[in-house]
Amino acid sequence: MWLSVFRQGRTVARAWRVEINRAETHVEVFYRYEAALVTYDIETLDALFWSSDLTVRLGASEHLFGQDEILAFRNARLSAGLAQKLERVIITTFGNDFATTNAVFNRIGWLYSKSGRQSQSLVKIPGRGWQIVSAHVSIIDLDK
Repeated sequence: MWLSVFRQGRTVARAWRVEINRAETHVEVFYRYEAALVTYDIETLDALFWSSDLTVRLGASEHLFGQDEILAFRNARLSAGLAQKLERVIITTFGNDFATTNAVFNRIGWLYSKSGRQSQSLVKIPGRGWQIVSAHVSIIDLDK
């Protein structure tokens, strides 16, 4: 697939040819993270996040910039109540080395009036595999 940029109805630039949604990439990208999250496997969670000052995690009640802030948050966080049921998951891969994940979830024990959302941007880094370079988690109150 060629990615084209249009301006006033004319093609002004053409970018790379990239295959969207390679099937063999889907499972690798999202479900390892999800399993580590709900079992609070800190070692795997830490390994999946890119170890960089440029990594960002915007959470439901925190803004974390860089691996040091993310690690400090994770080590201080309570591990209870993290089990969740995925309601909808969209994973989009672009070639072999970049993917986005988006999920809607409900935590086990939540009232029905709440819904959670999470997203990640991932890059496949040589020697490291898939790394989360940006993550977002938010919770909304459906009654409002």
